[in-house]
Amino acid sequence: MAHDHASPADARTAPVAVWQVLGAMRGEELKNWRVAPIDNNVSAQERGATDLPYPLGWYVVCYADELPTGEAKPLRYFGKELAAWRGEDGKARVIDAYCRHLGAHMGYGGRVNGNDLECPFHAWRYDETGAVVDVPYSRSIPPQAKRPCGGWPTAEANGFVWAWYHPTGEAPMWELDVFPEVGDPDWTEYDRYEWLVHAPLQFMAENAADSAHFKYVHGTATYPDAALSFEGHRRTGLIKAKMGTPKGEVDGQIANASIGPGQAWTRFSGISETLLVAGTTPVERDLVRVRFAFTQPRSEAEGPMAGLARALIRDIVKQFDQDKIIWDRQRFVERALICEGDGPIADFRRWYYQFYAEWAKPTQMA
Repeated sequence: MAHDHASPADARTAPVAVWQVLGAMRGEELKNWRVAPIDNNVSAQERGATDLPYPLGWYVVCYADELPTGEAKPLRYFGKELAAWRGEDGKARVIDAYCRHLGAHMGYGGRVNGNDLECPFHAWRYDETGAVVDVPYSRSIPPQAKRPCGGWPTAEANGFVWAWYHPTGEAPMWELDVFPEVGDPDWTEYDRYEWLVHAPLQFMAENAADSAHFKYVHGTATYPDAALSFEGHRRTGLIKAKMGTPKGEVDGQIANASIGPGQAWTRFSGISETLLVAGTTPVERDLVRVRFAFTQPRSEAEGPMAGLARALIRDIVKQFDQDKIIWDRQRFVERALICEGDGPIADFRRWYYQFYAEWAKPTQMA
């Protein structure tokens, strides 16, 4: 939507072409659009989405407070049905959803029994590795059912439950980044936003290396000067730029990183200190669930700077809305024609492709 500029000094981003799609939306309508299906979209195969494997790594499956102790929760990620639960010990667990007995979905009606998950059909009980540990009406457990199968390594960090994905079941290769601001009483509770993006995860990830799109999609006055570096499973970036506010431009800095494909964070300074923790998790080859969680110092978010602090979050969310319009119908171009001003997209792809285990064995992940 176009800004109603309050004064000639107002330097927030100007209206751009993609915003015409969203300009009339408000409130719940806009929130619903962010997670709605797409009409008249072409197939994943035609868009090249099926050419890209799921990248290995840690991924958000839900917020921690969405998984109460003693409850089972159905999930779908990586083209698979999953079941999550939190045992009596407080630990979150995730396994493949279908019971190995007669195929009941344990995310619907499954019962938490101690630290295990009990199937709603015949009460077969599973541990976190996916092994059957009890069949209540049988003297013995079939040997093949005792073997671990379908368990997903899990962790909790930054207010999220994370699961490790690897196509061949290899153990986690790195740890999650943890931020002390999350849960600190001097910082705000998360301000949460969510999208379903109809594209492979790589489309979103490449934005970090795409300098030119900021002017044409987001309406910036210039192309940002961004520095990127790659080391093992980690990509870091730093942008120093003039940032638009209702009171004009201020000097700002944006530090950001990806820890593998699924965990990302961004720190904004200049307008208001803001930490954005993002989780991007593939649901299908061409569908990704995106969660943005913002936290700010209470002294800024609830004090005299509150208006600018809120405006910063709104502008970040608006820019993601704008990007989503592109991603939802984008096609993967394997041999992209990269120009000088595009940014280090080729370097980014070389780094990113290490997470496609089907293409090459990842190296130097530590």
